Amino acid sequence: MIFSSMATRTRSAVRRVAALVRLGGLCSLGLIASCGGGTSQVSNFVPGRLIVFGDDTSSIGPTGLKQNVNGLTATGNFDCTLEPIWVQTIASNYGFAFAQCNPQAATPRAIMLAQPGAKIADVAAQVDAQVNNGGFLPNDLATIEGGQNDLWALYAQYPGRSLDSLKAEAAADGAALARVVNRLVGFGVRVIVADLPPLGMTPYALQQEALVNPNGIVETDPVSLMNVLSQSFNNQLGVTMVLDGRYVGLVQASLRFQAIGVSPNGFGFSDIADPICTQPVPLCTSNTLVAGATTTAYLWADNYNMSTGGQNQLSSLALARIRGNPF
Repeated sequence: MIFSSMATRTRSAVRRVAALVRLGGLCSLGLIASCGGGTSQVSNFVPGRLIVFGDDTSSIGPTGLKQNVNGLTATGNFDCTLEPIWVQTIASNYGFAFAQCNPQAATPRAIMLAQPGAKIADVAAQVDAQVNNGGFLPNDLATIEGGQNDLWALYAQYPGRSLDSLKAEAAADGAALARVVNRLVGFGVRVIVADLPPLGMTPYALQQEALVNPNGIVETDPVSLMNVLSQSFNNQLGVTMVLDGRYVGLVQASLRFQAIGVSPNGFGFSDIADPICTQPVPLCTSNTLVAGATTTAYLWADNYNMSTGGQNQLSSLALARIRGNPF
């Protein structure tokens, strides 16, 4: 949705400022405690494979299309290695390739199980699928993220359900993803876990009108609601996960995106509120962008999914965690 009136843009700007103020309170001790570390590194962990679990943020389709901007060469040909998502950057760090994006025809050592639209139950099923398809090896590295689709489903239920019940379910979703992480640890897998950014920062949340009762009182602001649900999810994710830095490293997207919200220019962003794509993902390409925009300067590809700029933030955090954790 593109705003066309100055009044609407003004309301949106006010809401964005309010969102930034609210974001300052979203840190949780549970998340900080679960970052990994706390022990001395004995030897560098060298993975033999990368296995990717998750949803839209981590998915690459069978033909290499991503829920992001899809890159084109100077001659207009699709190239799945351009505009990489965070798990592609991690794979490239080890010289691994996914079967879904393998122009050099290398032996694939990165396994893609993430799927667009996946909810927490689907992420758990992805782990089941790997167990049933050869299982895990001692030097496997996995990435896992999820929850956004669950929380958007909860958002759609408000105000039919109370805020307290929605927060409780969001927390239960965070605990459910943590149990998937713990299951992987039980298999001896090293796991990089990304928590959720504050979903109130998404273009979709910013575009929604506040719910106002007949007395003219704002009952809920969509930005605030999505930030509260994100916080509830992340808190329980951090509390429930195994706190063992030898096996688990947390990518704190929540903290990084809060910082971006406060000082976008400091992270190289010119726009953190609007989508860069003029076509829906995965049909969005580098030829279907807002005029004059660059993918690294925009945080969002569409109303829900990160652009290359957002993905780069995840990958930089993930690589730092991989190199710093005593795996």
